[in-house]
Amino acid sequence: MAKFELKLPKMGESVAEATITSWLKEVGDTIELDEAIVEIATDKVDSEVPSEVEGVLVEKLFDVDAVVEVGQTLAIIETSSNGEAPAAIVEEIKAIVPSEVAKEAMDVQPEEAATVLENSMTDLKSSPTGKFYSPLVKNIAQKEGISMNELEGIAGSGKEGRVTKNDILNYIDTRDSSAKQTVAKADTPIDTSVSKVAPKAAPVSINGEDEIIEMTRMGKLISHHMVESVQKSAHVQSFIEIDVTKIVKWRNKVKEAYFKREGEKITYTPIFMQAVAATIKKFPMINISVDVDKIIKRKNINLGMAAALDDGNLIVPVIKNADQLNLVGMTASVNDLAKRARANQLKPDDIQGGTYTVTNVGSFGSVMGTPIINQPQVAILALGAVRKVPAVIETAEGDFIGIRHKMFVSHSYDHRVVNGALGGLFIKTLKETLEAWDLDQDF
Repeated sequence: MAKFELKLPKMGESVAEATITSWLKEVGDTIELDEAIVEIATDKVDSEVPSEVEGVLVEKLFDVDAVVEVGQTLAIIETSSNGEAPAAIVEEIKAIVPSEVAKEAMDVQPEEAATVLENSMTDLKSSPTGKFYSPLVKNIAQKEGISMNELEGIAGSGKEGRVTKNDILNYIDTRDSSAKQTVAKADTPIDTSVSKVAPKAAPVSINGEDEIIEMTRMGKLISHHMVESVQKSAHVQSFIEIDVTKIVKWRNKVKEAYFKREGEKITYTPIFMQAVAATIKKFPMINISVDVDKIIKRKNINLGMAAALDDGNLIVPVIKNADQLNLVGMTASVNDLAKRARANQLKPDDIQGGTYTVTNVGSFGSVMGTPIINQPQVAILALGAVRKVPAVIETAEGDFIGIRHKMFVSHSYDHRVVNGALGGLFIKTLKETLEAWDLDQDF
């Protein structure tokens, strides 16, 4: 008999903590090797923590929504290697059945102990409707005088809607508080004097046809992150129009050969990302963060790439050391991160360490956008849709009107540390880089 401490594992560079989003196992459940026990979340990535041993879950040390640091113990798992009944089963038996039954369970094999428990509490396992209640919940209900009909009315947050220990304790607290308020109101004399009441926020009106939708965990995180960014940074935007006709022609010329050689498609995104990385290298003071009154100049150029998910939320995987990648390497990184983002297979380290972010609003048909800075960065670039437009073309023989492929680029930056000259020069240089694309270059 031994106890194993399940700890929060290290999840990547700079990840120091995680939030518990859901317990997949309850106390008393049998745990298999590598079986997921708890779901956790960092900033935007959900992960599962698997068990390193087989045994029985005997204690959960944190509730849902608790923030846990890397290395802290999440739960205790009791392993059985000497043929004794798992302590969790024995303790559960002791709490609800006569001591002689508990003693009998301790003398049998682990799998037989569970049978003893089943046989000794058949009348306690389920309600008349077939709903399951654990022995602990039944014991609490009995002590608190909660009838079976009353127990049936408690909403369960456990697996398959089961009522957990926290559910019934919260119900008891709510019931007791309501009773106290009722007594207090009955005993309080009516005050006919004029009293000052603090103003309350106007409630949102809801009629019978409206639908209430609970925000997802990721939606809540994004909401908080966006509001915090607007409150922290002085957002300013600069816009510029870029002629990408040469890039469009070049891609159309090489895309089939590229797919044949590399086995994947080449899109505009890696071309733009490579140009952004090269531009950041020329303007390193755009690749910074702010710590109160200090500026942190980042050595590495790690590009965040905002990607849309099927549920409507966004996630920002990071291309590390983007300035060191050629076009083939950049294309591979972009395609890999985009694919794993859509499949919800990103690792925590995949979204950490970004120093500058690029978002493609043009993928939804938008001509331009004014993105919110991804803290603690100081700038973000929005790529608009590539469009065919009539344009004035200047030549030695004179000007004429022609059809060109153009796009708008929006640059949001933190005016606390990035002035208009730097913010504007950055996208002007990006424009010059993209418009000078060599139609004859190889990939």
